[in-house]
Amino acid sequence: MKSLLFVLLIPFLSVAQQLEKNIDSLIAAQKDFSGVILIAENGNPIFQKAFGYREFASQIPLQTSDIFELASVSKQFTAMIIMLLKEKGLLNYDDSVSKYLDIPYKGITIRNLLTHTSGLPDYQDVMDKYWDKTKVAGNPDCIGYLNKYAPPKLFEPGEKYTYSNTGYLLLASIAEKASGKDFIELCRKWIFKKLKMKNTDIRTLEEKKAAKNFAIGHIYVEERNKYVRADSFPSSNYTIWLGNRKGPGRISSTAADLLKWDKALYTEKIIKQSTLQEAFSPMKLNNGSFSNYGFGWDLRTDPVLGEIVQHNGDNPGYKTYIIRYIDKKKTIIVLNNNALLNFNAIIKQLEELIK
Repeated sequence: MKSLLFVLLIPFLSVAQQLEKNIDSLIAAQKDFSGVILIAENGNPIFQKAFGYREFASQIPLQTSDIFELASVSKQFTAMIIMLLKEKGLLNYDDSVSKYLDIPYKGITIRNLLTHTSGLPDYQDVMDKYWDKTKVAGNPDCIGYLNKYAPPKLFEPGEKYTYSNTGYLLLASIAEKASGKDFIELCRKWIFKKLKMKNTDIRTLEEKKAAKNFAIGHIYVEERNKYVRADSFPSSNYTIWLGNRKGPGRISSTAADLLKWDKALYTEKIIKQSTLQEAFSPMKLNNGSFSNYGFGWDLRTDPVLGEIVQHNGDNPGYKTYIIRYIDKKKTIIVLNNNALLNFNAIIKQLEELIK
């Protein structure tokens, strides 16, 4: 019986070993990749490994348990809070934004915000131009400046898809208005704590510095022929003076915690599957065509891998990705802390390896 069991296990071990060999070769060819790669099947890791450094100057090696900025991967959690509020009867997707917030743009619905079809201008452009950067801005400040300076909308709501951080900032504020609770507390109570995502939070700058296992973002400086901390560049300063914003980003997490999130989305531990399905449905535009974005997720279909929902993130010094192959029950999670230029090429090659 033991010998038979050994024979049966050999194919599975060889597949895992071959995957590891292929990924190691892929990363070795890239040379500079720093980050964590996790690949799972049926909720279980079949590959998980850290490459590079938590902090380049001190050459501290990365660990698979290190915490990374998720950047816009955060948007799927913001969308989930809105879906939970809908499920609890506290709002509707086709409610006007004006029902909850005072903004100078009419005819925009919560659904428009979720699907990036609102036509709203970029709040960060407004803040960059007018905000006193010796102060730290939050959502009320950003909304106040949108009202004060009121740049024109880009297009009529529902006319087309254009990615909008402004929309997701407004969603967090709508969640607070509809629930009467702080958005960060909603994320902690309804998602992070429920799923035991112990390393996931919306952290202040001080809390990030206090976390010993926080992966520092880096940018390559050609003139100096080395990677330098991203927070030493002026381009990163907005993460300080917009440090209290909620909704578009700011969640930090680990690959293992993101896998807990991924697994939960196949169940009803957080939300009903019937509610979740709308998040994975394309938005119908005014002209009858469809965009390839749901509620916090990019949508696509592969002839081999089937239905896919995914999202990337991009912050100074960081690039992140979570890809869920729903039909195949496979997942790719990549967290990178040196903003590698060929990051997307690595993602494509990883996908080829799991086909």
